[in-house]
This record gives sequence, C-alpha cells and structure tokens, in this order.
Amino acid sequence: MPPVTPESISPRSPRVSAARRLAKRNFRGKERLFLAEGPQAVREAAGHKDTLVELFATVEAADRYADIIGEARAVGVRVHLASDDVIADISTTVTPQGLVGICRFLDTPFEEILAARPQLVAVLANVRDPGNAGTVLRCADAAGAEAVVLTDASVDLYNPKTVRASVGSLFHLPVAVGVPVEEAVEGLRRAGVRILAADGAGSDDLDDELDRGTMGGPTAWVFGNEAWGLPEETRGLADAVVRVPIHGKAESLNLATAAAVCLYASARAQRASGGCRSVTES
Repeated sequence: MPPVTPESISPRSPRVSAARRLAKRNFRGKERLFLAEGPQAVREAAGHKDTLVELFATVEAADRYADIIGEARAVGVRVHLASDDVIADISTTVTPQGLVGICRFLDTPFEEILAARPQLVAVLANVRDPGNAGTVLRCADAAGAEAVVLTDASVDLYNPKTVRASVGSLFHLPVAVGVPVEEAVEGLRRAGVRILAADGAGSDDLDDELDRGTMGGPTAWVFGNEAWGLPEETRGLADAVVRVPIHGKAESLNLATAAAVCLYASARAQRASGGCRSVTES
C-alpha cells in the first residue's frame, strides 16, 4: 500500500529517470508502460483496473485535484510530490498540468475483439499522425464503437500525443495494435462484420448508403493514411468503398472529421434498425 501521505521525490531519483525515458517508444515497448498526462487522462487511468501504477504531482496539482489523488491512492498507486521542474522534465507537453501518471499497456488481443462480436469498429490503416489516431479513437468512443484496430503500419498507440488526443477514450474501449490490415479485414468479416473503406474517391456515396438502409448491420470502417488515403489493394479488401459527400466547396475533409461523420452515420443507422425511438414520441 502507498504511504499515508504522498512522498516528495528528488529530481535525481531513478523513478524520475525511468519516467522520463517513457517518452521514447523503445523504452515504452521494453517496459510495457506509458505516460498519461493531465487530470482527465490520470482520472481515467485511475478508474481503469490495474492500469495506473505510479503518479507524479506538483503540490499545487495535488491540492487542486485532491479527488484524483485520492482515487489513485485508493487503488494502491504510489503518489510522488514533485517540483514544477521535475514535472516539466517528465512531461512531453509545452505547458504541463501538474499530473503525470505511469500506466501499464492496455491493448487488447485482436482475437478477443472478434470473440465479442463487435457491431461497430474503426480500423486505422497506415495512420501515422498521433494526433489524428487519438482523435479517431475519441470519435469511435463517442459514437459507441466497440473497438478500434491499429494496423501494423500505424502510429504507436502509446505515443504521448496519441494518448493526449484521445482525451481519456484510450481507457474506454478495446484497442488492438499491430494487426496486418488483411488479417484485420478477414477476421472481422468472419465475425459477420461488413467492411467499408472510407475514401474520397469511393464509388458509393454515404448518403446513398444511408438511404438504401444498408448500414444497419455490424460494420467496420477502414480509414487510411492522412496524405494518400487507402491504397488500391486495401480498398479491394472492402465490401464497399464509400465517400463522404461534399455538398459545399471544400476540397476534402481531414481524417478525423471524415471518421466522425462515418462512425456516427453507422451508429445512427444501427440504432434505427434496432428500433430507435422516434423523435415524435413523447
């Protein structure tokens, strides 16, 4: 159990050095630990069983977020009081918020995701920007998706920018990592999931899909690289290649925006096909 009161920690402590190294992917992989920064991420980590293992906090942050400190200590997390300089040294943000947690990896084996028979899944194929990956994860969480899959060519799930951009959603739904896109598609199809590739040059229009009533079943959306989208071979794996219609003069949508539109369209269609309450009902 942690001490009755948080311990003050020296800048030269091996614990500080160990935490600082987690900013690098090779150390994260070796230790299977990652950083969660700020009150929202730390709160979510503390509430996720056996995930948060250590917490660094400035005196001011410990006072301001006393409830989070209490939650962490209640589940056996050792809390260190640290100076602003120590937090800045560990943190990967320009303006740290005074709380930095060390968390265990929490990705889910792809087989477990398939066994759960998901209804809505986001597959990130060759998505390289950590901010985009985290934002799509957040959108999937908000839309009620049951899982996210990051293919083997995509960004590290535990990149600090990905963790921050997910705004806590990383702790809410299963995420599989390192799955080849072909394996992801084949596995999901065997699980009864329809595969839709999101592409601006798709032959099918999202509005038409909705009008035809073809989006009410289990669905996985495959989203591609920010710069070049989905390669032809990946599009060829899908049951349909769908474009988000551009009704105005915008050239295109960015990845995260397109993902939000697609995931919410599927979520709405699935709820309607399951007997969603009419808006006219009281």
